[in-house]
Amino acid sequence: MTIRDDHALASDLADEAGRRLLEIREREGFGEPPALRKAGDRGAHLYLMEALARLRPSDSMLSEEATREEREDPRRQRAERVWIVDPLDGTREFAEEGRADWAVHVALWERGTLAAGAVALPAQGRTLTTGEPPKLPAYDKGRFRIAVSRTRPPEFVQRLAYLVGADLVPIGSAGAKISAVLTGDVEAYVHAGGQYEWDSAAPVAVAQAAGAHASRIDGSELTYNQADPSLPDILVSLPELAPTLLAGIRDLHR
Repeated sequence: MTIRDDHALASDLADEAGRRLLEIREREGFGEPPALRKAGDRGAHLYLMEALARLRPSDSMLSEEATREEREDPRRQRAERVWIVDPLDGTREFAEEGRADWAVHVALWERGTLAAGAVALPAQGRTLTTGEPPKLPAYDKGRFRIAVSRTRPPEFVQRLAYLVGADLVPIGSAGAKISAVLTGDVEAYVHAGGQYEWDSAAPVAVAQAAGAHASRIDGSELTYNQADPSLPDILVSLPELAPTLLAGIRDLHR
C-alpha cells in the first residue's frame, strides 16, 4: 500500500460516489426534494462504506451519515488511519434543479495529519485531489471575494468584508466553497457558524496540498479525528490574503 494508492483511491471513490449521485438525481427527479435528499445521502454513504470496508478493511471510518454509536466508537480514536467522508456535502443544493454547488468528500487522516483527499464536484464534471493538486490562481492585488453560506452567512463575515475590502459570494456546500478558492472563483472562504470534521477534511487536504492557507479563524491548526467531531470555524484562502483576513478577524473580536 503506497501513499499514491491512497490519493488515487480517494479520487476514485469520490468520482464513483458522484456518478451514482447523478444517477439518483436523474432517477428520482426534483418533484419531492426531501425524498431526493434522503436517497442521495443514503446511496452515497452505503457505497463509500462498502467500498472502504472492502478495499481498506483495517482502516477506520467516520461518515456524516454514520450512526451516533459508530461515530463514538472508541476504536476510531485508537486507529492510525481513519477515512473521513461526507457522502453528499450540500444536500440542499443536490435537491435543487440546476445547482452544481454540491460535492462528495473523501479524506484519509493518518497519524495526526490529513494524508490524502479528494473532492468530487459531479455536476461540474471535475474532481480536485491531493494526487494532482490544482495550481493556485494568481492574486491580483485589490478587492477580492469571500465565499459564504447561502443560507446562514455569519454576521461577522459581513463586517469582515467591509473591513478588508471584499465582496461576499454565496455558494452552497463547504466543499464547493473551498474548491472555489482553489479554482479562482473566489479568493477566500470564512465560516464560523458550526461545522463538523467531514465538512472540511477532504477539501482542506486538497487545499493544503495545493499550497493554500487553511486554519481556524484564530489562526490555529485544524485538527481531525477528535473524540468530538465538531469543528466550528474555518478560514481557507490564497496564502497572500491570510495575514489580512486573520488580522481583520482579530480586530472584529476584540
